Amino acid sequence: MKQYDIVIVGAGHAGAQAAIALRQRKFDGTIALIGDEPELPYERPPLSKEYLAQDKQFERILLRPAAFWDEKQVAMIPGTRIVSVDPAAHQVTSQDGETIGYGTLIWATGGAPRRLTCAGHDLTGVHAVRTRADVDRLMGELPTTRRVVVIGGGYIGLEAAAVLTKLGKQVVLLEALPRVLARVAGEPLSRFYEAEHRAHGVEVRLDARVDCIVGDGARVTGVRMADGETLSCEMVIVGIGIIPAVEPLLAAGAEGGNGVAVDAQCRTSLPHVLAIGDCALHANRFADGASIRLESVQNANDQATIVAKALTGAAEDYEAVPWFWSNQYDLKLQTVGLSTGHDEAVLRGDPATRSFSLVYLKQGRVIALDCVNATKDYVQGRALVVAGAAIPADRLGDAGVPLKELAAG
Repeated sequence: MKQYDIVIVGAGHAGAQAAIALRQRKFDGTIALIGDEPELPYERPPLSKEYLAQDKQFERILLRPAAFWDEKQVAMIPGTRIVSVDPAAHQVTSQDGETIGYGTLIWATGGAPRRLTCAGHDLTGVHAVRTRADVDRLMGELPTTRRVVVIGGGYIGLEAAAVLTKLGKQVVLLEALPRVLARVAGEPLSRFYEAEHRAHGVEVRLDARVDCIVGDGARVTGVRMADGETLSCEMVIVGIGIIPAVEPLLAAGAEGGNGVAVDAQCRTSLPHVLAIGDCALHANRFADGASIRLESVQNANDQATIVAKALTGAAEDYEAVPWFWSNQYDLKLQTVGLSTGHDEAVLRGDPATRSFSLVYLKQGRVIALDCVNATKDYVQGRALVVAGAAIPADRLGDAGVPLKELAAG
């Protein structure tokens, strides 16, 4: 049986960064990085942006070249899915029955795309955008695709719609809620992006209910709506969230549900087992202490650093401010903080100029900003979020006053 001091399950941003951070902190024990994909660790955000648009080759989105992992003596175990964990024996077992021993286990598996459950969900031509293999399959069908239906008006759906429109496809975007980005942004931002996509030729349908996917034999030919209308297409892209990949840990007795529960140092309830990244359910002070999962590169990297510190004698609590970004057309959206639960949204600047910010308040305090082509606001607004600054809305809305002056005042 193979045995390592630290076994990291999941070779995405979180897992890879954990291995990197451990070596940066002079950890000299053995490390294995187990991934269920055949590739070396790579960046996921470009999959729905530059990689799908074919602006970046795969080699350019690798987190590190192969030589790096050899140099750092990180044992790479690709194409291996871990299906069970034995915390008493300090072992994990793969789908092929191979058993690997660990001193400490870091669980960094992220999640799998949430699939449709309606009839036709498994037809050829129905795609998710989560892995390189997903996007490669999708790109392989593009030459014979003219019409695409995108189901889901979150970031993945909007980014895919933007790229496919750029590639000359006719795109219909379906969102079940009354606006896009409804779970993560205020209404002014939603309406701005709806208008932008429509201006670029995307047909955006809100309050849209899908009945089923229809096909000719094994291949998709359309999407039937709840009202009976059928939207003809050669491709469907589904972007309706992820399901955290934590079943083996929960089966082993770890606390959790929608993710695996961790404490402020990313420790699970199982001894010598930590969890980080998209699958880690943690109390976050920027969510008023509520337990949440953050699906972001920032969270993956910062939690990876926390576990590396904990395992090298410099433990500290995770308190990083959340941040995100999204590129659509020539728009760069940068978000800092969590706007969930806000009771006021202050518009700063004019959306007609395609450069503006939304400042979110809760009980008079700044909790988040969404900045569209407004990097200065994003950079300067971070301090307001960290401090929970109480600033009058009329001052926040004055785009002529730099946010750093408000922070100083």
